[in-house]
Amino acid sequence: LGLALYACSLCAVSGATLLYHDYCVIGAGPAGLQVAYFLQQAGRDYIVFERSHAPGSFFALYPRHRKLISINKQYTGKSNSEFNLRHDWNSLLSHDRRLLFRRYSRDFFPNADTMVRYLEDFASLLELRVQYNTAIIHVTLEQNEQAWNGHYFLLTDQDRKNYKCSSLLVAAGMWVPNVVNFPGSEYVEGYETVSINPEDFAGQTVLILGRGNSAFETAENILGVTNFIHMVSRSRVRLSWATHYVGDLRAINNGLLDTYQLKSLDGLLEGDLEDLAIVKDKKGKLHITLRFYLENRNISAGIDSITLPQDELDNFATRAPYDRVIRCLGWKFDFSIYNRSLRMMPGKGNIKKYPQIKPSYESKGTRGLFVLGTASHSVDFRKSAGGFIHGFRYTTRAVHRLLENRHHGVPWPSTVHPITQLTNSIIKRVNEASGLYQMFSVLADIILLRDNATAFEYLEEYPIGVLAELEMQTGRKARNGLFVIIMEYGRNFSGADKDVFYYNRAVGEAQHAWQSNFLHPVIYYYKRLPTEREMKLRPPDWPLPRPDAIHHIVEDFLTDWTAPNAHILPLRRFLENCLSTDLRNFFAESCFLFAFTHQKLPPSCQQGYMRMQGLVGSQELRHHAVQAGLLQDYTHTDFSGDRLPDSHNGPQEQLMRDHGIPVRPLQHLVNAKDE
Repeated sequence: LGLALYACSLCAVSGATLLYHDYCVIGAGPAGLQVAYFLQQAGRDYIVFERSHAPGSFFALYPRHRKLISINKQYTGKSNSEFNLRHDWNSLLSHDRRLLFRRYSRDFFPNADTMVRYLEDFASLLELRVQYNTAIIHVTLEQNEQAWNGHYFLLTDQDRKNYKCSSLLVAAGMWVPNVVNFPGSEYVEGYETVSINPEDFAGQTVLILGRGNSAFETAENILGVTNFIHMVSRSRVRLSWATHYVGDLRAINNGLLDTYQLKSLDGLLEGDLEDLAIVKDKKGKLHITLRFYLENRNISAGIDSITLPQDELDNFATRAPYDRVIRCLGWKFDFSIYNRSLRMMPGKGNIKKYPQIKPSYESKGTRGLFVLGTASHSVDFRKSAGGFIHGFRYTTRAVHRLLENRHHGVPWPSTVHPITQLTNSIIKRVNEASGLYQMFSVLADIILLRDNATAFEYLEEYPIGVLAELEMQTGRKARNGLFVIIMEYGRNFSGADKDVFYYNRAVGEAQHAWQSNFLHPVIYYYKRLPTEREMKLRPPDWPLPRPDAIHHIVEDFLTDWTAPNAHILPLRRFLENCLSTDLRNFFAESCFLFAFTHQKLPPSCQQGYMRMQGLVGSQELRHHAVQAGLLQDYTHTDFSGDRLPDSHNGPQEQLMRDHGIPVRPLQHLVNAKDE
C-alpha cells in the first residue's frame, strides 16, 4: 500500500505544474533569512518558504516568558564593526548598518518581540524573496542526470502546489517538542502551552521535568509564588560558565540553584524520566512513583491499590504530592515531511534530535541538501555556538561559499599578500574577527603559502571539519604548505564538574602559552594538506590532526593580542622557524648593507628595497631605532660636536666603512650593476 501511494504521489507531482528555482529554502527564521541575503547578493535564483504570515514565527511564541538569553552589548569601547559583532549575539550579517540589533533594543537581554520586529525589517528592507503562508508538507526526489546533483528536489505545500529546485536548504529550525511517554504522562503540561501567569501557580507545589534553560526559565517565573519547585532530569545541571557552552544553564535563569543550595525548599533531582510514573489521586494531586511498581497493576483501579515508593522508603525524595507537572525538555527536528528517498536520518546518542549531516552541513544521505541554523548544531553540539544566531550566521555564510564554488565556479574569497605581511595579517584577524571568535574550534582562517614562501593567500572562516577537501570545496590550491588559525579553550578547562574560578587559572607568560585556559588563538602549521584518514584519526578532543608545528598565542585578559613581547614577537619567531626566513621589516640602510654582506636578502628587502620601495630612515626614525637598540648609532660628528653634513649616500657609505667594505663612487656602483 505504501509503495502504491508513493507511486501515485510521484505521478501526481509529475503531472502538475512545477515552479522551478535553483535554490529552495524551507523556513524564514534567522538562518533562512541569512542564506536568502547571501543568495540575493550573489544574484541567484531562490525562494524562501515560510509557513507563517511573517518571518521568525518561532520567536513569536518562544521563549514563553519573552526574555532572550542572547546578549546585546551596546558598548565595547571600540568602533570596529567586526569586533563589535563578537558581543552582538542577535544581528544577522548584512551591508545595511540599520540592521544592527542594538538599533532595535538597548536591553542586554532583549525581549523576543523585538527579535520578531527585527526579522520582519531584515526581510522587508533587503527585499528578500519570501513566500509566506506556505507550509511545505512533503519533499521527495526526482532523478535526473542533468540536474546539479543528479536529482531535483520536489516540494509540495499545503495547497498541493508543487515546486522544483536543484538545491534544498533546510532552515526550519527545531520546533517539535520532546515528549517522554511513561504511565501518567497524560497529566503533564507542556512548556509550549503552560500558563505564564505566576498567579496561576500561587500556593501550588510544582514538579518540572527537564534541566535546560526553558526549565529554569519556567521556574524563575513562578519561584516567588509556589510552595516549592522540584526539578528532575537524567543529567546533572550544567552551568554555561563552567562548560563554556552557551546552550547550558545561563546565570540569568539560575535562581532555583540559590533557593536549592540555600535550603529554601526547592530542589534538584537526577533520574531517568522513562522510569517514572504519575498517579492521580481523588483530590487531583499527582504522586510520583516508579514504573516497575505499576507492573501488572491497573492504574484505573485507583491510587489505593498502587504501591508508592514511600510505602517502602518513608523518606523518599518526591513523596509529597504535586499540584502540577510541567514538561520542559526542549525541541527536536521534524523529519515527517521528508520522503524516505532523501534518507534524512536522525543522529545517534545525544544528537538524535538533529538530522545527520557532514561537517560541510550537507546531508549524509542526499547530495545537494544542506541543513542550516539550529538544526545543524550536530556538527558542534555542546562544543561551540553553531546552534545559535551568533554562530550559525557564520556557518550559513560558509555554506553559501561552498555552494558558490560547487555550482557557479566562484572560488572561496581570498586575498593575496607578500610574505612580509604574514604576521600582521594574523594579528589583525585574531584581534577582530567575529566568526573565529564565536565559532571557535569549528571555523578557521586558512593561509595557503605560495612558491618559495614569497607570498600567501588568505581564506577566512573555513569549516575545519572538511579541511582535507579544501582544494575541492574552495577552488584554491594548497601545494606549498598551510597555516590554520583557530580559537580554542584550554583542553581541560571546560566541563560541568570543572572549577573555572580556581586560583592561578590564567597564564600570563608567553613561554607557558600552551597551558592557556581561556579562549586564545592557536596556529597549526602543515607542510601538506591533511588527508581524510588523518582527519578521522586525529587525537581525541583535537579539532585538527597533529601538525608539523603548533603555536599558542598566550591568553589575554582583555582579549587584545597586540602586546609586542607577549604576543607578536613569539608569533613572528614561530612563523620564521616554519618558513626558514626572516619576517622582520628593515629600513633601506639595513637592506643596503645586507645586499653587500649576505647571500640572501630578507623578504622585506627583496620586496621593498630591491624594488626601490624601501623606507628611508629619517634622523628621527634612526634616533628612535638606536634608542630601542634596533640599530647601531652610525651618526658621526666632528671634534667640535657639530654633526658633519650629510651627503646623499652618507649613511650607506658610513655603513660600508664600518664593516670594512671599500667605498666606490656611485657611478662605479651603477656601472658594476649594469655589468
